[in-house]
Amino acid sequence: MWPLQSPHPPGPAAVTANHTADLLALGRQFYLPVYRPREIILARGQGAWVWDGDGREYVDFSAGIAVCGLGHGDPDLLAALTEQAGKLWHTSNVFYSEPPLRLAEELVAASRFASRVFLCNSGAEANEAAIKLVRKRAAAQGRAPERRVIVSFRGSFHGRTLAAVTATAQPKYQEGYEPLPGGFRYVDFNDATQLEAAMAGGDVAAVLVEPVQGEGGVMPAAPGFLRTVRALCDRHDALLVLDEIQCGMGRTGTLFAHWQDEVAPDIVTLAKALGGGFPIGALLAGDKVAEAMQYGAHGTTFGGNPLAAAVARVALRKLASPEIAANVARQSQALREGLAAIDGELSVFSGVRGRGLMLGAVLRPEYAGRAGQALDHAAASGLLLLQAGPDVLRFVPALNIGDADIADGLARLREALRAFVAG
Repeated sequence: MWPLQSPHPPGPAAVTANHTADLLALGRQFYLPVYRPREIILARGQGAWVWDGDGREYVDFSAGIAVCGLGHGDPDLLAALTEQAGKLWHTSNVFYSEPPLRLAEELVAASRFASRVFLCNSGAEANEAAIKLVRKRAAAQGRAPERRVIVSFRGSFHGRTLAAVTATAQPKYQEGYEPLPGGFRYVDFNDATQLEAAMAGGDVAAVLVEPVQGEGGVMPAAPGFLRTVRALCDRHDALLVLDEIQCGMGRTGTLFAHWQDEVAPDIVTLAKALGGGFPIGALLAGDKVAEAMQYGAHGTTFGGNPLAAAVARVALRKLASPEIAANVARQSQALREGLAAIDGELSVFSGVRGRGLMLGAVLRPEYAGRAGQALDHAAASGLLLLQAGPDVLRFVPALNIGDADIADGLARLREALRAFVAG
């Protein structure tokens, strides 16, 4: 069915309020308290819609933090998972199986630059592998440890493992985890002068950058910036590592976000929409680094799992389609126009930025720090939304979302923001 159409089927049978309360109590009692979820028990999804255990419906503009690129319950993903589940679930990387081999081949072909692939389970793992690959290559070149620096950008987000969170140039994610690993240096995003100065000493082994920062406020690379980064990397024999975990896989309107910047990376990391909701990550390596890690240098028990790979093959094929690219362009324009109309009525946004269906609406100064409150109102109006920092509402719906669902979500957003402004 194209584009994605949500038939608005009834949600799961309503349950008692006590049942919902019991489930919420389980979360408070047994989860490590590192999350603060909204007090909703989601029970079912179809297309761009989800239902909670009490039968309430929500338009989903969050897509599992840009993960469900084909919406909920995509029949082709379900068929791939079901078929593979009847054959083979897991082998480990001690043995080959066909789905991950085919996926690696297809990722290389789609990438336009890569020659080898490392499959893992998440974006953080993909970035951890990239950091290790950078260091391995530098070591093979004979660089001393202190000359294996990785530069990243303030406002970035690269994951929660210790090395990835150190690469994440946001102190709020690092606090309390000291001593952090050494060998990282931070500069301001989109500041070529700072980057050139940071690389002047010749000790930089790689630059790690998101073509569009996600957690940093949905901030795209400025026109020409990534080409400048590429030129500086070439001048200093440093690797260009692009984190496309959130902005890749069609999210910004092309399969890979960096295609719009006309640069060739050395390494790209992927996850999120690659599995359409099934956990998988990938590192794509170009010729310069494809042989830097040899037997025993890295590994993963579950990476390249046949179930995940079978699903990812279908997701990759669909996300790479011209229909997805066309729909992203159309719905991005519809979202931008809808947000402008809402702002024309309520004067709540100072601007909208991003690419494709990765958009951030920046709250005006009088509403600074209140993005979380806006999200509360959105949920109460039947819209699931994200924030990107305290001042930005983030829109990352399914890439095949239909016209009616965009319109419905915008109507619910208008209702929510009326209450937000009035409150």
